[in-house]
Amino acid sequence: MIANRSYDCLVIGAGPGGCTTAALVAEQGFSTLVVERDKMPRFHVGESLMPEAYWIFERLGITHEMDRIGFTRKHGVQFVSAAGKESKPFIFAEHDDRPCNESWHVIRSQFDQLLYDTAFNRGATVVDETRVLDIDIRKQSPHRVTVKSADGKENEITTKVVVDASGQSAMLANRLGLIEHYPDLKKAAIWGYFKGAIRAGGGNPEVTCILHTESKEAWFWYIPLSDGTVSVGLVGDNDFLLKRGGSPQKTFNEEIKNCPAIRRRLQDASMVSKFNVAKEFSYKTTEQAGNGWVLVGDAGGFIDPIYSSGVFLALKSSVMAAEAITEGLHKNNVSAKQLGKWTRDYEGGVDWLRKLVRAFYTNEFSFAEFIKAYPHHGGNLTNLLIGRVFEGNPGRIFEDMDPWIEKAKAGESVGA
Repeated sequence: MIANRSYDCLVIGAGPGGCTTAALVAEQGFSTLVVERDKMPRFHVGESLMPEAYWIFERLGITHEMDRIGFTRKHGVQFVSAAGKESKPFIFAEHDDRPCNESWHVIRSQFDQLLYDTAFNRGATVVDETRVLDIDIRKQSPHRVTVKSADGKENEITTKVVVDASGQSAMLANRLGLIEHYPDLKKAAIWGYFKGAIRAGGGNPEVTCILHTESKEAWFWYIPLSDGTVSVGLVGDNDFLLKRGGSPQKTFNEEIKNCPAIRRRLQDASMVSKFNVAKEFSYKTTEQAGNGWVLVGDAGGFIDPIYSSGVFLALKSSVMAAEAITEGLHKNNVSAKQLGKWTRDYEGGVDWLRKLVRAFYTNEFSFAEFIKAYPHHGGNLTNLLIGRVFEGNPGRIFEDMDPWIEKAKAGESVGA
């Protein structure tokens, strides 16, 4: 229930980004409201977490809760080539001795509910089944937000800071005309959930598996979950998946035939969900903060599902934004300069992941061949894959990778 008509911080969306921001702002004593349009808990995709998210869970005090709930431990990643060659699983603990050398595969309804409860326990007011009808962003805050609750009642709320964490709805970015789609990453995804699919078994570590189709036109994700299901998703160019004729189910099944490794894993499985579709989800925003407003998580941009960076970046952007917001509220300064002081450093880390995504989608490029030629970059690549992109010099790998990719695309021989 919304008790007040004025808040220091109003957060739109109760996903990982919104609830993390709310928890960290509220714990500093600032009045904080989270509004979520759906009834919690609700379904969402994005089940595989990057290891570096561990530190944010530590900060929120919920690391032990992740295991208490019983989420599947994610020990690493495995890649299957277009030729069907299955790599040795890349086990994080073999390359990193820090406490974050394991992560989780989460059921998002449970995971998001945990963060929702965390925001509440830290002092935020949290309400679900509440829609944002209008956002009146003024030259200077306070701004006005009109919301409608499940009982049909409308309320106008004033707030010093609006945090848009509305995911790919990107309410504020769309309203302000800040969206820029990546022309080379117009992808789509079709996914569902299967019972009876092959798991690691025998005490072997569970991993996120990335499987190329034989044509290299698409790839599958394969994520084992704690309820016995496996999340299986197909990703490819938007037109290839959704404009070839036929239903998403037909396309999904056709591409299973084009990927023996996924076909083997699903040979005795049955689907226990509907098919879900997302399209053209890769974009950025030209600004992530302004006078009295901030964008976090997918509301501020999304790259691609290939390295499971989405939830981690939502969490990381929220921590960085929350620090700027609380500092600004303490100083009574919620200017664009103050609220956006984190965005340059954040975008620097995101840029390295974006470059890694583009390397993956360059068919002429092989990570295995590159690391064989430049073994000293092995640790650097590990840091990128686990999300350690906001410290040190993670981009140094691209000093050699960028020229390698350009030569490969041009059909020239490559080597160290």
